[in-house]
Amino acid sequence: MTDKNINQRAQQVLKILVERYIQDGCPVGSRTIAEESSLNLSPATIRNILADLEEAGYLASPHTSAGRIPTPMGYRVFVNGLLTVKPCSFADPSIKLDPDLAMPNLLQSASSLLSSLTQMIGVVTLPKRNRNALRQVEFLPLSANRVLVILVLNNREVQNRIIYTDRVYSSSELQQAANYLNTHYVGKDLVVARKELSNAMQSDKADMETLLQTAIEVANKAFMPTEDEKEDYLIAGQNNLLNYAKKDELERLYSIFEAFTQKQEILNLLNHAIEAEGIQIFIGGETGYAAFDNCSIITTSYAVDGQLVGSLGVIGPTRMPYNKVISAVDITAKLLSVALNQS
Repeated sequence: MTDKNINQRAQQVLKILVERYIQDGCPVGSRTIAEESSLNLSPATIRNILADLEEAGYLASPHTSAGRIPTPMGYRVFVNGLLTVKPCSFADPSIKLDPDLAMPNLLQSASSLLSSLTQMIGVVTLPKRNRNALRQVEFLPLSANRVLVILVLNNREVQNRIIYTDRVYSSSELQQAANYLNTHYVGKDLVVARKELSNAMQSDKADMETLLQTAIEVANKAFMPTEDEKEDYLIAGQNNLLNYAKKDELERLYSIFEAFTQKQEILNLLNHAIEAEGIQIFIGGETGYAAFDNCSIITTSYAVDGQLVGSLGVIGPTRMPYNKVISAVDITAKLLSVALNQS
């Protein structure tokens, strides 16, 4: 039995079992499925179907009782083809994010909204500002080796940064460097611009002119993300997982909390949402991190000016109401995009 050839009766049985297990958290037996099923199958027939599903790896028997629970494979089949996602029931006009909030507060508000809607952990990454396209750059000399950088990004955002260079540059040198960058790199992503500049220096070291050397140094420092802009995330609702935990699961939950301090693991997962369209669902071992083997992570991206700049998601147990969580993640991403475009 494979994902593609699970017959309709087996699919229906699996769907009922997963939904009942998500609802109650207890192993589901054949009699329960027979009572809820519209297939008019006897408990004995259902037991045979359950045995086949277990042998194929979609179900497991945690105890000696006849009840079974879904495995990550079972959840995957359920999510891919048996799940019906309804419009978010909490998507009413009173739920919104305030565009007048400062960026960190707005993102924290989105994280808290995710947590409150799902009673699980809400995570929101900070926007990747270094993905923004360069429209114009100016360099103004300050005292000593300090330079004021004025960046215009995406035709609307202006950033002022003070950088420290390795030597003192004259106004003329800085103007030439700005002219060079504005001529060759307008419209390009800041990361791309930095990479192309570095490649230019590596490929033409022998004949590198002072102009390009100046542009390299100043641009490398000016286009670096600030401390506030380095990839990070805001999180809310960590303690919600304790509501799903049994005593023998607390040690595993502690390892999950420890993983939150290893930000790169979560960032790697959330960054998938920026590279891929729509809702992304990671179940158990699909995350690639042992700490999340008994968790599911549902993510999507949010946008500014039509450009995907960050991601958000929910972390919870594999036994989560996927339809509701998917709706909550989707509506929160839309609300955050609206708020950011208004701010």
